[in-house]
Amino acid sequence: MELIRPSLQMDGGDVQFIDFDEKSGLLKVELMGHCAHCPMSAVTLKQGIEAEIKKSVPQVNEVKAVQM
Repeated sequence: MELIRPSLQMDGGDVQFIDFDEKSGLLKVELMGHCAHCPMSAVTLKQGIEAEIKKSVPQVNEVKAVQM
């Protein structure tokens, strides 16, 4: 996630790890700042964050945004 965060932070957003379920491969993150309310956040989550994490961590099957 440290590779992803700088580009989000340049646009006033950020992402934070919340939880990972090893059994299902579900990674939960919280989108913060501008990312939390951006209409493009679903695209950022799937095509940006999820795609990059899956390249590095093959155990991740899905990334889901949650609100804390």
